Amino acid sequence: MRSLQNYLMKYSQVTLMVISGVLITPDKQKIAYNHYENGHNRVIIIAHGFYNSKDAILLQNLKDSLLDEYDVVMFDFRGHGKSSGLFSWTSKEKLDLEEILAYTKAKYSIIGLIGFSMGAATSINVLANKNIVDSMIAISAPSDLGKIEYQFWKLDFKGDFLYTFGKEGRIGRGIKPGFFWLKKEKPIDNVEKVKCPILYIHGKKDWVIGYQHSQRLYEKTKSKKQINIIEDGTHAEYLIRDNPKEMMGLIRNWLATTLPEGK
Repeated sequence: MRSLQNYLMKYSQVTLMVISGVLITPDKQKIAYNHYENGHNRVIIIAHGFYNSKDAILLQNLKDSLLDEYDVVMFDFRGHGKSSGLFSWTSKEKLDLEEILAYTKAKYSIIGLIGFSMGAATSINVLANKNIVDSMIAISAPSDLGKIEYQFWKLDFKGDFLYTFGKEGRIGRGIKPGFFWLKKEKPIDNVEKVKCPILYIHGKKDWVIGYQHSQRLYEKTKSKKQINIIEDGTHAEYLIRDNPKEMMGLIRNWLATTLPEGK
């Protein structure tokens, strides 16, 4: 991710403190998190997607690119990374995010949230009932998990298979899946209740979740909103890898506009 170096400021001049811990959900799952304190009064929570974790290389690169202006909290949804339990396909993950939000809100008054794929779906469902985030970015968000059009024949062999099974792609990736058929909330039914500003980013060549999902969510959003469809972009964290300049420009501009320092 050499292209991201243009966005990496000299945050090393400030003492970066990394706090690792575990939060316990109401259903007794252990949710692992890392809190990167770099002396800022604003914080960004990164909610990863399916098969990823807080330690995935591309998400760590995103974190590094934000530390010049924000503290960052990263965590593992259940069934991922160092957290316990089985992934429930957004049925119970809201309990995980709610614990992270409570932890973060106790320390910061200005909070941004970046959700990827199913992490974005969970974020929308949670924020529909909890108005404690000031700005959200939903990347490759599904509007309804029952309508995901996963098109395996459109996979980018070099970009997906070689990354996933290569050294870089193996770091911080994996999943312990649970039952898929548990009842799920639909982001498309909840998004109009979200009060914070939302930026939707989606790749037009997304083979997992078609870009029309973000368009449908955008249309139903009643808060301040923006949508950007990246013409040659694919899915979720791959947008950061393949379109770093465009992605970081969108992310940083949106956060600068919706998370003013003087709040």
